[in-house]
Amino acid sequence: MTRKRSRKKPLPETPVKVTIESLAHDCRGVAHVDGKVIFIDEALPGEEVEFIYTESRKDYAGGKVVNLLSRAADRVDALCPHYGVCGGCSFQHVESSAQIRIKQNLLAEQFKRIGKVDMPERWQPLAGPHWGYRRKARMGVKYVAKKNRVLVGFRERRHPYLAEIDSCIVMHPIVGTKLIALGEMISGLTIRDKIPQIEVAIGDEQCVLSIRVLEPPTDADKEQMRVFGHEHNISLCLQSKGPDTIVPLDGEPEVIPTYALPELDLEFKFRPAMFTQVNYEINRQMINRVLETLNLDENDTVLDLFCGLGNFTLPMARFAGCVVGIEGDQPLVNHARENARHNGISNVEFYAADLSKDISDQPWANRLYNKIMLDPSRAGASEVLQHFKKWRPEQIVYVSCNPSTLARDAGILVNELGYKLVKAGVMDMFPQTGHVESMALFEK
Repeated sequence: MTRKRSRKKPLPETPVKVTIESLAHDCRGVAHVDGKVIFIDEALPGEEVEFIYTESRKDYAGGKVVNLLSRAADRVDALCPHYGVCGGCSFQHVESSAQIRIKQNLLAEQFKRIGKVDMPERWQPLAGPHWGYRRKARMGVKYVAKKNRVLVGFRERRHPYLAEIDSCIVMHPIVGTKLIALGEMISGLTIRDKIPQIEVAIGDEQCVLSIRVLEPPTDADKEQMRVFGHEHNISLCLQSKGPDTIVPLDGEPEVIPTYALPELDLEFKFRPAMFTQVNYEINRQMINRVLETLNLDENDTVLDLFCGLGNFTLPMARFAGCVVGIEGDQPLVNHARENARHNGISNVEFYAADLSKDISDQPWANRLYNKIMLDPSRAGASEVLQHFKKWRPEQIVYVSCNPSTLARDAGILVNELGYKLVKAGVMDMFPQTGHVESMALFEK
């Protein structure tokens, strides 16, 4: 018996006229057609547009604007010639200060809708450079035989293919202006079709590109990479498997990127594939806001959850009596300890623990902390919040890269654990994108 293959119903090709009602949490425009919600790229509330469908599901559909019939006051022309094709940015069509305002309103709406919590006071948004700010990224690499060209950059919007771009004005210029040169260098290698990605790590002074190789490069390949690195003041490394296999080219020194907080006399070292904030200017402002808010002194015992390589732990240790940092990734914990030694800080402790699991048997978890700082991943921190009853912090500062999980966790802190949301606000960590980075203060 032969089975019939299920075929997707073809998408309508005729443009459909709608008025955009609002913005979704990912900053796409929202409209309705025949009762179904449509999420439309690059559409703003109040605009009348004609769109075509890009996907259709049972409960919703996606679309893109083909004709802009009326223009919102916040709309601007995108600076990047690749905008709309490259998936790296989604918000360049919105004026920069309006981007921040939209994200602030989105945060307040998520608190109310998901957490059932009102945002009583708004922090002034933290803002910095709108272009050339990005210092960490994973770029795709693809050899296109038909064009005899190597593409370097990001995936197309809502497609798995690599976008054909020649520069990126959101990336730091040491890399963002060199995508063509990088592609040309790789196209001259014997393994040009065996390189899927490049990990970008840019410190205050150093730039390291870790090239993932599925086959070992020849000596001639390595020499070509070496020449490119010296010419552009970039350290090129090879990565044969996981992040721990990143090594410099034969005979080249290992370059350890660093970023500094000069006003606190702190310098952080990090390995190329380790998590660090992508926007150093906002990171500095964010750390200063945490320190101002917690107002630490030698009587404070602080718990720093999801501490990474000590980005908040070490600054807080400059003022607090004791700071305990917890991180799920053992290599990051080792590196945090190394950073503490590097900066001569002895009043910190770092432990590795999976904060989504039961931690009640951990010695550090059975102590009291009067202040808690947390900076979880997009998944949020709901599993660890129940331990706050035992720790009894008076103040909690929560840094978030996902307003919906922050709102969910705020609901737990306020409605279940008896805390009050004192203030919250956004930080423009990712200008020109729909990502919303935010901070919230809770007090008992």
